[in-house]
Amino acid sequence: MSRRDEELRRSVFTRRALLLGAGQLGLFGFLGYRLQKLQLQEGERYATLAEENRVSTRLLEPPRGRILDRAGRVVSANDLNWRVLLTAEQAEDVGATLDTFSHLVPLTEAERARIAREIRRRRRFVPVVVREFLSWEEMARIEVNAPDLPGISVDVGTTRAYAYAEHLAHVVGYVAPPAEADMNEDPLLSLPGIRVGRAGVERFHDRVLRGRAGTVEMEVNAVGRVIRELDRREGLPGQDVQISVDAELQKAVRGRIGDGTSVVVLDAQNGEVLALASQPSFDPNLFSSGISAAQWREWTRSRVTPLINKATTGLYAPGSTFKMVVGLAALDAKTMTPTERIPCPGHYDLGDTRFHCWRRTGHGSLDLRGALKHSCDCYFYEAARRTGIDRIAAMARRLGLGVDPEIDLPGAKPGFVPTREWRIRQGKPWNLGDTVVHGIGQGFYQMTPLSLATMTARLATGRAVQPHLTHSVDGRPVRGNRAEDWPSLDIPHRDLTLIREGMWAVVNEGSGTARAAALPGHLGIMAGKTGSVQVRRVTREQRERGYRAEAMPREWRPHALFVAFAPYDSPRYAISVVVEHGLSGAGAAAPLARDIMVDVMHRLRDAPPAPPARLADRQGPRP
Repeated sequence: MSRRDEELRRSVFTRRALLLGAGQLGLFGFLGYRLQKLQLQEGERYATLAEENRVSTRLLEPPRGRILDRAGRVVSANDLNWRVLLTAEQAEDVGATLDTFSHLVPLTEAERARIAREIRRRRRFVPVVVREFLSWEEMARIEVNAPDLPGISVDVGTTRAYAYAEHLAHVVGYVAPPAEADMNEDPLLSLPGIRVGRAGVERFHDRVLRGRAGTVEMEVNAVGRVIRELDRREGLPGQDVQISVDAELQKAVRGRIGDGTSVVVLDAQNGEVLALASQPSFDPNLFSSGISAAQWREWTRSRVTPLINKATTGLYAPGSTFKMVVGLAALDAKTMTPTERIPCPGHYDLGDTRFHCWRRTGHGSLDLRGALKHSCDCYFYEAARRTGIDRIAAMARRLGLGVDPEIDLPGAKPGFVPTREWRIRQGKPWNLGDTVVHGIGQGFYQMTPLSLATMTARLATGRAVQPHLTHSVDGRPVRGNRAEDWPSLDIPHRDLTLIREGMWAVVNEGSGTARAAALPGHLGIMAGKTGSVQVRRVTREQRERGYRAEAMPREWRPHALFVAFAPYDSPRYAISVVVEHGLSGAGAAAPLARDIMVDVMHRLRDAPPAPPARLADRQGPRP
């Protein structure tokens, strides 16, 4: 090789070496830059990510708050729930384990299918629920045979328990698993076994009762298996809610009523609901353990609708219990005077249409007090004609009818009070005959027993009391527990006194329509008003043949209503009773109201609500 060739070879090698060195220098420089960036600039962020991969934070379900009655009795609380879990990873043969378990606690095919489905969806080290609500005997059998049940473990959770079951079902409500849409609003709702309020007080105060979730930090490996617990922060238990209903009074009221009957008892001074009963009812404890499809079909297909709270959602024409409203509207509009007398020959003629009084022979000549006492239809036909439907509707709304009850109980209906404008919007005229019919509480009116009790409380006190169930939350009283919390109705005292005197005469004078409803003398005096509501029109031919409602099929018979307040001189309690197809208010509803009022006064007259313990005052954990 010549010298020139040697020099050329060396120069090529030198350039390659320089290029390679430069490349290596650049690579190491880049690596150094990245190390510096990862270590110094982003080190804290990556350390956090690494910690999150190592530490798993999980929510802890807080104990749900209790519901207590007026006297401090626990009506809704948490009971222990023994349940069986299966960890597939720990079972050599899941099928064989379930076969052995079935000999101890039988499993249906549907349950086995659910278990298999959950195992397929989850990692094998994540437990699935095999069976909940074990009895003590079942739990003991499983524990004794634990060596033959690889992968099976017994766990304890909580379930909602209702001490008064069907007696308070429509008031307290029940809990059930959250819907898919609910889980987005609160991470707590994604926990297995969590329950939310679905009806009644449980639903209205769900967030208060639910509490706030705690957290537990667990060290996990790369596939998520728990290694050890690092930290635990207990959540805030749900707060206790005390309702105004007296559970024992409620139980006694339901013991007196039959299917299709609703009763509402209010504290007339402040609007607290003391009893709210509807028959039939249901057992809310069944929702905690899961109701069967057969049970649900039985409830929903039943003609007596046990799931419906008729005291707050049942809609009825008020009948003659509405006559106080018409009387007040006439006095307020000055279309009638207290002493003016209206003749009642047993019918009222308007043009070529004849409207009948309930008493075929008539009542003679009556003033307002006498018309209320005898429940004369002809008097109130004339009062309505003179006053007009819009003035009557305005007075009805002042007395709490046809408006939102604003009660702390989901689903309560406002009822309906018609007006001339409403009828015109329907594309039909409002006729004078419509006004006459509505003067005796028939026609388009729709009222709930709750709204009738509210009307009675307002008539008794002259205040715009609003019905409510919540007495206190976590020991703190709510607004509305005092009479002075409610404003005056601004109805002249003279007018209210005249209406009250008419209601007094209904119960306490010999020819009153509810004389049999008078209270025993030592309990004071009750004032009230009867009502009977036709559910089918009585034709002229039927009247001529001697129509008798009691001879009709039950579903054609009139509803029986009665409203009252007591004591007369110092009103404290208001009551409404509706007996579906009970024929007459005097015969069916008034005696029932008297017996309930006697019970109310014996139980509650000198018994103020008991203050519940505040959450902070409780000692030790609650079940």
